[in-house]
Amino acid sequence: MQESRLFRILYYLLEKGQASAPELAERFEVSVRTIYRDIDALSSAGIPVYTQTGRKGGIRIMDGFILDKAVLSEQEKQNILFALQSLTALKGSYAKDTLEKLSAMFQIRSGNWIEVDLSRWGGNAGDNEKFELLKTAVIQHRYARITYAGSYREPGQRIIKPLKLLYKSKDWYLKAYCTEKQDFRIFKLNRILETELLDERFSPAAYPDEKETGPGNYVPVKLRFSKEMAFRVYDEFSADKIQTDSEGRLTVTAEMPEDAWLVGYILSFGTYVEVLEPAGLKEVVAETAKEIYEKNKP
Repeated sequence: MQESRLFRILYYLLEKGQASAPELAERFEVSVRTIYRDIDALSSAGIPVYTQTGRKGGIRIMDGFILDKAVLSEQEKQNILFALQSLTALKGSYAKDTLEKLSAMFQIRSGNWIEVDLSRWGGNAGDNEKFELLKTAVIQHRYARITYAGSYREPGQRIIKPLKLLYKSKDWYLKAYCTEKQDFRIFKLNRILETELLDERFSPAAYPDEKETGPGNYVPVKLRFSKEMAFRVYDEFSADKIQTDSEGRLTVTAEMPEDAWLVGYILSFGTYVEVLEPAGLKEVVAETAKEIYEKNKP
């Protein structure tokens, strides 16, 4: 535990430049006396760390100190190379150059055992470029103008503060603050049709966690799928939500958002799905299917 804390103190000082003992004690949840013992331990290990007194004083590391590669375990080195190898999918030459340099420094052959491609099947490099642009907006805290295809209206423009990229359930999302809605929003990357990085910058803020924003209007839904849809059901629902009967039909019980998206999602299965619960959703799906038929009947 102490060894882990020592490294975290070291990384913190390298990043911040200097810190007071009370600041470190509060951050790492130990006493000030323990922090001073940790500083002594770092100094004994050959780390040029020292305490500077005075009004602008604090605990510092000697300027020009470079963290020796030996402090990283073999697993940590592999993890770093794995992350960089993933980044090369974004067609950034900087990632490939860094990967080669660190592989040589660590004396580890990174290999080529993973490939990450953010573009959709049959697509082009546009998805990768969009991801790279939004990543830049998040890192540099720059506003972005996007054209977004929402659930309820024609695609429209939004000015947003991109805060974090999220990968969840096989899809990429962007957590951002929408200046139009004056609220935090989550945008699905596939629905962002155009992206423009703006010069104006914003002060970064943490995206509220789910407890603060609320889980949304989710309802318990029970759906029964024909066995022909097994491949898709197992793709889109976890195994603990699925029950299979003797005829091979699959019954899924899950909480899902009660909105227009849910109706469209259910209809995407065509005649291979039946809504069991709730009854109100079953009626809405039936009415929507009837409207579709009326519009498309010969």
